[in-house]
Amino acid sequence: MALDKYLAPSALLAAGIALGGLLVGNGFVRARAADRFVEVKGVAEQEAKADLALWPLRLVTASNDLAAAQAALARNTSQTFAFLRRQGIDSTRVEIQSVQVTDGYANIYGGSREGAPRYVVAQVLMVRTTEIDLVVAASGKVGELISAGVVLSSGREEYGASGPTYLFTRLNDLKPAMIRDATASAREAAEQFALDSQSKLKGIRQANQGVFVILPRDQAQGVSEESQPTKKIRVVATIQYYLAG
Repeated sequence: MALDKYLAPSALLAAGIALGGLLVGNGFVRARAADRFVEVKGVAEQEAKADLALWPLRLVTASNDLAAAQAALARNTSQTFAFLRRQGIDSTRVEIQSVQVTDGYANIYGGSREGAPRYVVAQVLMVRTTEIDLVVAASGKVGELISAGVVLSSGREEYGASGPTYLFTRLNDLKPAMIRDATASAREAAEQFALDSQSKLKGIRQANQGVFVILPRDQAQGVSEESQPTKKIRVVATIQYYLAG
């Protein structure tokens, strides 16, 4: 009886330790299973046409007589407006920006002035329109202005390279569908991985929709996105899926 008195608590203690070990072991297995996941990327791309065109036309005249230079600029401005109207571009979409006058005699760092006109007068006509096709067609015919004696320059740094800039401003309209497509692409890749590894997909562990980028449709060296009317929109979604089995 005395021996049984001491064995009973010992047996209970041993059973408790064994049960605790079993629970801890099961918890460890579950924790390790929860750590099994796969990270995949899904890509969605879509072409989109620009919906806004900005076309700065910088007109330049030069003369030793300021009044003559200004008169020539007025004529060139009138000719440019007439050219744009012939191309179907609404003149109300053209903004006349401030005139810039440079006096060569006032420039102490200008070097030799021999043979160069004293005054250079410039003015920018900014075309801002949603009629993308009209701007594309008109920009290919600027030779008509040059033939008429209109001098065009792209020397103002704030406008970058010459020619129109084409912008796409409706990115928010595309986001929901493109995120859905990128997510579907990621899940397809995860399902293939699970199949190859004899596992099953569970829920999402972590997701990152990524950043939307606007690229030139025709990607080549020296070709900028802003110079192309048709863009390529891309988003990459990164998703982690839990694995089971």
